[in-house]
Amino acid sequence: MARSIRVLYRDVKGRSRQNFNWGPINKDSTVIIQAAEWGFSGGVFGAAGRPILGEANVYVTNVGPHDPEGGDGGVEFHLHVDWDAPLDVMVNITVLDNVEQVVVV
Repeated sequence: MARSIRVLYRDVKGRSRQNFNWGPINKDSTVIIQAAEWGFSGGVFGAAGRPILGEANVYVTNVGPHDPEGGDGGVEFHLHVDWDAPLDVMVNITVLDNVEQVVVV
């Protein structure tokens, strides 16, 4: 069964390496990550707000799930914000079932 979590990052600009540890993830997990600019309601940091379609390009690359390393398993990724000023960003992390088979071609 798929599980998702939303993570809010403040003041992101350029390319930044991220790691998010979460118990359901291991090195064999299939992980999907989406990102968008986040508009906080009333300018207050917290869960209140919504994703917004701004002019900045906001995206994720190089998604790599990992096993527990002294804690929960997790996922590393690069978060990109192509804009002149730092922006608040929402990242949704979805973990699916483990990969069933690895094929080398």
